[in-house]
Formats: sequence, C-alpha cells, structure tokens
Amino acid sequence: MDTNANTPSPNGYITTPTRLTGSEILWATLVGEGVTDVFGYPGGAILPAYDALRKFPIRHILVRHEQGAAHMADGYARATGKVGVAVATSGPGATNLVTGIATAMLDSIPMVCVTGQVSSKVLGTDAFQEVDITGVTLPVTKHNFLVSKAEELAPALRLAFQIAKSGRPGPVLVDITKDAQQATALFDFDAAKPAPYRPHPMLRVEESGLAEAASMIRNAKRPVILAGHGVIQSGAMEQLRSLAERAQIPVALTLLGLGGFPASHPLNLGMMGMHGESWVNQAIQEADLLIACGMRFDDRVIGTPSTYALKAKKIHIEVDPAEINKNIKVDIALVGDLAEVLEQLLPRVSSRGQGGRDGAAWLKTIDSSKGAVTVRDIKNLPDSGHLYAAHVMHDLWRITGGNAIVVTDVGQHQMWEAQYFHHEHPRTLITSGGLGTMGFALPAAIGAKVACPDKEVWVIAGDGGFQMTSPELATIAQEKLKIHIAIINNGYLGMVRQWQEFFYEKNYESTPLVSPDFVKLADAHGIAGRAVRTRGEVESAVAEARSHEGAFLLNFLVEKEDSVYPMIPAGSALHEMIRRPGGNPLVESADDK
Repeated sequence: MDTNANTPSPNGYITTPTRLTGSEILWATLVGEGVTDVFGYPGGAILPAYDALRKFPIRHILVRHEQGAAHMADGYARATGKVGVAVATSGPGATNLVTGIATAMLDSIPMVCVTGQVSSKVLGTDAFQEVDITGVTLPVTKHNFLVSKAEELAPALRLAFQIAKSGRPGPVLVDITKDAQQATALFDFDAAKPAPYRPHPMLRVEESGLAEAASMIRNAKRPVILAGHGVIQSGAMEQLRSLAERAQIPVALTLLGLGGFPASHPLNLGMMGMHGESWVNQAIQEADLLIACGMRFDDRVIGTPSTYALKAKKIHIEVDPAEINKNIKVDIALVGDLAEVLEQLLPRVSSRGQGGRDGAAWLKTIDSSKGAVTVRDIKNLPDSGHLYAAHVMHDLWRITGGNAIVVTDVGQHQMWEAQYFHHEHPRTLITSGGLGTMGFALPAAIGAKVACPDKEVWVIAGDGGFQMTSPELATIAQEKLKIHIAIINNGYLGMVRQWQEFFYEKNYESTPLVSPDFVKLADAHGIAGRAVRTRGEVESAVAEARSHEGAFLLNFLVEKEDSVYPMIPAGSALHEMIRRPGGNPLVESADDK
C-alpha cells in the first residue's frame, strides 16, 4: 500500500477526497452504495482487494464455489430488491460465475460481480489465469467494464450499480486488473457519481394510449390480467390490486409473478403456462382482452404463438421496449415502469363494483371449469401411506402459514411448490425462471437468509439439483445460518424422467439417480437432519426442523414416478394440456402397478 494513503474511517465511509489504493477504493465505493454483505472466493488476481477488506464494515461470506457466490448474490437481490454483490478472482474464478450471471440476466435481477484480472501489462499474453471475462459475459450481462487504472474504479463501480438497478434490472460485471488494485488514486465518492439515469426515449406513455387502453378495459366482457415478475420488480402490487378490484378482472400469474398478487384474493386465478392450472389457461384462451403487466410472453407461458389467445385484444405494459411485439403482437403498448403506468391508467378505469354483472358472469364461467380438476387434485385425496411431493408442499404451506421465504431449485418440485404453496406476499418465492438453473436453491437461500436474517427460509430442492451445489452446506455451517432444507428425493432427474415417460416411451436413459445419504451428508457438515417416508411424519419433521437451533435437513423420500399435471407438451397450444389421469391418481407409479 502507498504509505501516503489515508486509512478509511471506522465506519468505512469516506466523505472527503482521500488518496487510497484501488483495493480500498473498491470497498469504499461499495460501502457508499450501501453494500453490507458480499459473497466471494479469493484468489491471486483479487488478493489485493481481500487484503484491504479488513478496513471496511462489509461482511464477506466465503462460498465453496464461485457459482454459489453468484446465486447467493442473486438470492440476496431477489429477497430485498437491492443489488447483490459477488466477488471472484480471474480465470476459472470468473468463469465459474457465468451460470449465475446468466441466471440473473434472464430473470432481470440487479447484481454486480467484481472479478480480479491479471495486471494490465500482461493482458492479452495468455498469462496465468487470464480469461477475457468481459468478452465471455457480454451476452449475459446488462453491461460490463474492464478497469485498468485506479482512478477509473469508483466511477465504473458507481455506474455499474446505476445500470444494475435502473430500468429493467440486470447483472453488471466489473473486471479489475491487479495493478489497478495496487495503485493509488484520489477517491471522491460524490465526484464519481454517474450522470442521472436517462430512461429509454420510448419510455413515455402517450395520453392517447392510456385512453385507448381504458376504453378496451371498459368494453371487455372477458378480460384477464397477466401478472409477471415486473409487478414485484416495480413494486406495483397495490396498483395491480387496485386495477383488478376496480374493474373486477381476474389475475393470472407467471411463475416469477407469484406473490405479486395475494394467493387468497378471490380474483387470483393461479399460475398460467406449461404447468399452470387448466382453468387459468382456458380462461386466457377464451378471454377477449389480456392486460399483460410486467411479463414477456415467454414460451413456457404462451405455448405456441400461433394459437395463443386468438380471441383477445392485448395491452402490454412493459419497461423494456425490446419485449414489445417480440413473441406476441399486441394492440397497445404502454412502455414504462409498471407502477408509474398503472398510476396513470387507474383514474381512467371506471369501477364495475363488487359483483358487477359482466365481471360476475365471467368469474362464474371460470369458476365452473375448476370442478373436475379439483376432484383429481392429490391434496384432496385421503392418505394411503404414499408420500407425494404435492403432500409435502401443501403441508409445508399449511404448517408455516405461508409466511416463509421459499427458495426452490428447478424441476418437478419447483412446479409442485408453485401449485401447492400459496404465496400471499412478494419476494417469498425465489426461483430460477428463465434459465432454469439446477443447483440454484441452496446458495440462493443462503443469500436470502443473509439478507433477511429474521425470516424463515426454506430450501426446496430435488435430489439431482441439490447435489450440484451441496458443498455450500459448509457455507451454512461456517456462517451459522438457520436454514431449513427440504430435499424432494424421488431417485430420478424427475422432470427429465417425466418427459421420457410421456414422449420417449418410458426410456429412462440416464435419469435414475444414485444419491448419498443426505442426512449423513448434513451430519458431516455439523447440520442436523431426518428422513421422512410417510405423510404422517411430515408435520412432526417440519416442527423439529423449525424448532431446531440451527440449520436442519429433511430428506423426503417421495413416490418415484409421480408427474406434474397439467402439462402442455412442447409445440402445443395453451389449451392442449395433459391432465392427471382419472380413477385413483394416487396409484400411478410402476411399483404400485
């Protein structure tokens, strides 16, 4: 360190221009941006930064793999709405972040990843652990920076935070050469502030568009609101609820939109799409107006574009102009922040009143389509000794009162959670949607728990995905985090097996899965655990986990060949769903037959 460099104040804030090393500038800038926690793994090219960390009031959570650091920063951001921060060294440390960065990019999560880089004088020489990480991550970041001078570091970092959280949020990477970390420069936090964020020129809602949208809503007989992740990202929950209640419009939600509209609300239809409720998809297909709020019409939601909601006019409210007319052609686009657009639209929407004639008739039509499906729902059938994942999800929801933050992995258990754990509040379901990243749950839950230490956090993971990032159990132990872990263990890569059952003549190639004894694995990390084999054990097992002082793992040994219903086959229309078989759906596995 330069002997002329000044030492930061005890609280880490530096309010006057001060000469610091680049490493100190890194942490001082993060402190100024309000960062209190980072997730990372040290290495040679980032070591100067780690040496300076002791001077700043930032908690560093040591991960066991850099992918875990990215997922933890992601989970932290999803739980709070703040920018999550991950740190890694150059080369393999940086490339190990890529899956987590892509996960955040596809789900629009604000995240800043800081990576070390070889010294600028050897850039481009294939030096030890040199990788062009800005080039590698260009397709999966909102923006990225290569910083090779200490004086450029604070402006780049401050701009990175602005980019990550403005407009449509997303991940930003800042790659810092080792010599930039070691050199000194004048640090002036205020002077490094970026120019004010300038929204995209298209982010302006015209009066004519608002008037036309209001007219469409007023004249619609069978309207449906489609609520996506943007509802939560924009904080538009109250505005959405006001619109739904004022015009008596039912609300269908995407996977990432769950929690953006209360599950218990009478206008909540449930989840739409590939594994959404059949009556929800049917209502969308029969609607004469769709009001898409903060969602992007992805393929898992619409089925085939050529058959999607052909009877409906479409209003799309979206912050990202690139999403307008990308997958589905719409009649009116209101481009802007969802909460702000709804605030402008609401005064123009007349109230139908509770039980209004048109609203009541449409809601009654939708409700009448639920009957046969409800009868075949697993959770409504008597306990026959089998343990089904749906039982576990429903019981977890009931026992916790639905108040926990649930962090899921990807696969069958993810869809069962979405169907049977009813989310009343935003940011209580944390899951990988767009990229569908197995291994996401355990590290993302660590990020959520660090962000919300007083909240109950449950991991729900399959036996396949859990093994991808299970070394992060050591991170839980080291940080002494009280996280509840529920493994839905069916001995298969479950969703892949389901596709093989339905579409590949039950050729279960490479999907049967041998797993370790997860309870013993947890015990090896100093974490308590218990195996659960029957539904009768679920309540006591969950109670034991919740009352235990530290982390607790439950290994739920569920039916091996259960499937998620309904399911829309790839290439099919939204209404062409595979339904749960009739008869006794509790006897579905090969062993039972």
